[in-house]
Amino acid sequence: MRKTRGQQNSVGQSRMNYKETISYLYNATPVFEHVGASAYKPGLQTTERLDERYGHPHQQFKTIHIAGTNGKGSCSHALSSILQESGLKVGLYTSPHLVDFRERIRVNGVPISEEFVVDFVDDFIRWNKTEKLSPSFFELTTALAFEYFAHEKVDIAVIEVGLGGRLDSTNIIQPVLSIITNISFDHTQFLGNTLAQIAFEKAGIIKHETPVVVGETTDETKPVFAKKAEEENAPIFFAEEMKLPTPLPDFELKGSYQEKNLRTILCAALQLQKMGLIGTDAKAKRNITEGLTHVCENTGLRGRWEILQQSPMVVCDTGHNVAAWNYLAPQIKQQDCQKLHIVFGMVDDKDIDAVLTLLPQNATYYFTQATTHRAIPVQKVAELAANHQLEGNEYCSVPEAYEAALKHATPNDFVFIGGSSYVVADLLTYLEEKKHNERKEYLCN
Repeated sequence: MRKTRGQQNSVGQSRMNYKETISYLYNATPVFEHVGASAYKPGLQTTERLDERYGHPHQQFKTIHIAGTNGKGSCSHALSSILQESGLKVGLYTSPHLVDFRERIRVNGVPISEEFVVDFVDDFIRWNKTEKLSPSFFELTTALAFEYFAHEKVDIAVIEVGLGGRLDSTNIIQPVLSIITNISFDHTQFLGNTLAQIAFEKAGIIKHETPVVVGETTDETKPVFAKKAEEENAPIFFAEEMKLPTPLPDFELKGSYQEKNLRTILCAALQLQKMGLIGTDAKAKRNITEGLTHVCENTGLRGRWEILQQSPMVVCDTGHNVAAWNYLAPQIKQQDCQKLHIVFGMVDDKDIDAVLTLLPQNATYYFTQATTHRAIPVQKVAELAANHQLEGNEYCSVPEAYEAALKHATPNDFVFIGGSSYVVADLLTYLEEKKHNERKEYLCN
């Protein structure tokens, strides 16, 4: 039975509040976003034991499983939005979060309640006194998500892979549809040093006789997906070979990289339509159109070429690796503006030199570092940037860099903030706190 806030648990200890619970998750379990490689736990044994403990909750609802190097989050949110427009109760599990942990687990766009998070972790701690499992942050969070979706009696849940696919904690599910967005070099220390090796890990989510949509391929990756699909007798659909409808529905997400994501989403939606999950014919078309038009409103998605203000135009984006910057850099360069201002920082497992070669040289830079142990120190970022003739000042925090960029920008300038999800997370957290303080000050006056 769930206890109310403030009660003691079965061993006489006072229950944690939400803030203390989140602190426990970050400090008592290895968190990849914070410490990197040491938090990575390949294999499903711990996840399977947790799944058994909670009665295999993921078997109580349909799932869609989404892997890939880039585009997982955008595709997950877009498909969730389409399913919501179809009248379904939809769970959505994504990572990382930007401002609040609860963003990772949503039902019809509404984040999981603080109380459910507290109850779940409290229950786990008590049970684990005898089990003595050592789950990673992601393993425990995945168990929490599945338990919450079962509790909420969702019709279907869109599940984003955390890292890789084959050995990812989410890979205990049996989805109705698998999706692999694309493959590029990222997390090579875990997934392999060739595109074929990385594709093999991502292809691990392909299940027996379950349709799979693949967004983008190369000569190296396509045979890997085709072979795995053949082994599993899984129908495979390559989105790049799909004939797109005309006219295309308006997609709320505006980054230039979203053009390929849209193709993947539409190919996946066609499969969902065949399954009768989003309606048929005119009804399905309406649900797809409305879903794509209202992604952010329906799901709470943020940080994908997000326009924060006009005059000067300020945009942030979570693109964090070379594949993402192959799209972001040209889009930034194409902005019709008087001057470019770029707030930039990255984390230590990304190829920063390769990204720096793509950045515009005619911009003023505000080098910074996010509040994560994985952030490349700002002095190092500036030093590497100087080797690519990129000039700017160093700032110890993202808010400081952002405010400096705004101070120096004129109404006709363009300000971009990015390089890492954590840079965007620090920015959005700062803006939320600033808004809260301004509202508080207004009410007090």
